[in-house]
Amino acid sequence: MTEQAETKKISIAYIGQEAIAVTPEDMASLAGRVFPLSERVIGGTGEAFDFAEWLSAFRSGQGVAEDAPLPTHLKVEAVDTFEALIPWEQLKDAAVQFAVDGAPLPKGGPVRLYVPNGSSECLNVKSVIVFRLLHDEGNRGEASYGFKSTFTPDEMRMKR
Repeated sequence: MTEQAETKKISIAYIGQEAIAVTPEDMASLAGRVFPLSERVIGGTGEAFDFAEWLSAFRSGQGVAEDAPLPTHLKVEAVDTFEALIPWEQLKDAAVQFAVDGAPLPKGGPVRLYVPNGSSECLNVKSVIVFRLLHDEGNRGEASYGFKSTFTPDEMRMKR
């Protein structure tokens, strides 16, 4: 696999399960319905899918029971080390942009998360490479974001 193809993968980590790597196209296909980003984001261009619809299909595919509790937070990590921890309640109408005119994102890829009902515009994260679905009742309702400031030795050796 070429380095360019490798950068297109996104890591998905669901509560208590090992992370898996998928492409933006895999995610869109699993979501089922693709729509113009402009339906959710004023002035938005390109194609997107609904985050909640994708998650429902993803949970089903991972064997998670329909009545299992939803995550309390979504943590996204970007290629530039920006991170956002988003409370579940703020993800209503969240959309994941994965293409522009049917082609991979020319800028801000492999995917970009838009959170129209979020408490800050900083929850709209470009160049997302990791989605972590978390269960943390202690931080329920709190959003945070910023650039990562501590790294493990393995992260220091890894090229993003």
